[in-house]
Amino acid sequence: MKILAIDPGYERMGIAVLERMTGGKDVLLDSACVQTSSKLPFPERLHTLGAEVEKWIKLWKPEALAIETLFFNTNQKTAMHVSEARGAVIYEAKCGGLEIYEYTPLQVKIAITGHGRGDKGQILAMVPKLVSIDKKIQYDDEYDAIAIGLTFFSSHRSHIGK
Repeated sequence: MKILAIDPGYERMGIAVLERMTGGKDVLLDSACVQTSSKLPFPERLHTLGAEVEKWIKLWKPEALAIETLFFNTNQKTAMHVSEARGAVIYEAKCGGLEIYEYTPLQVKIAITGHGRGDKGQILAMVPKLVSIDKKIQYDDEYDAIAIGLTFFSSHRSHIGK
């Protein structure tokens, strides 16, 4: 099964495509960090993110989208913009015929580190141990997208039949 995994954001969005091969091995097919310019109007940034997701769906033909739910921080403007970016991603995924699976930050931490108190450093350390990464990754957003994809595979059996 091939999935598209996204760490949503409007300045930087982590994106990854992973596949579970026969025998249960998870493989990273591609990943990136999509960046939008702060000089662009916000609707243009959303359009850029949506177009990028559409491009990845057409290129890789995944069956599902795994996306992190919004973690509310103290900055309401940022939270609103991230939620709008999530909406653009989910819209494109549904237009592409993908099933949508959402995971909380706690679910990702448990799947990747084995406990809910895992921090960013532990996730960054564990992801390359769980899946082979053949390139240098510059931004944490890309690691986060890969972690979200791995979370999907660790919990996928519970989604069968839904």
